[in-house]
Amino acid sequence: MSSSTPNRLTIIWSSADRGVAETMVFMYATNARLNGWWDDVTVLIWGPSARLAARDPKIQEYMAGMKEAGVKLMACKQCADDYGVAAALEEHGVEVFYAGTYLTELIKNGEKLITF
Repeated sequence: MSSSTPNRLTIIWSSADRGVAETMVFMYATNARLNGWWDDVTVLIWGPSARLAARDPKIQEYMAGMKEAGVKLMACKQCADDYGVAAALEEHGVEVFYAGTYLTELIKNGEKLITF
């Protein structure tokens, strides 16, 4: 990444709270794409949210809806491995990779980030 993309947003979803996922992360990410608030929306699953995403069928339905709306879903591999859920996340169309360098690049390049 050489420069910041003005109309790109990354949402870092770290909370294991189902209510936070449904009423904050998923609602905003989906509406941001459907309403054109951001051209590019990515949800980065980080920490305890990985376990929730991999094991909760209702959360997986929401994730499928976000993908249909054009939201990219990614997850930190180290976090997913720590919870033993990397394969389950990949089965639900989440790109799983070591995200430390990726996140550092976003921050250094002044990208737009929200954390829940």
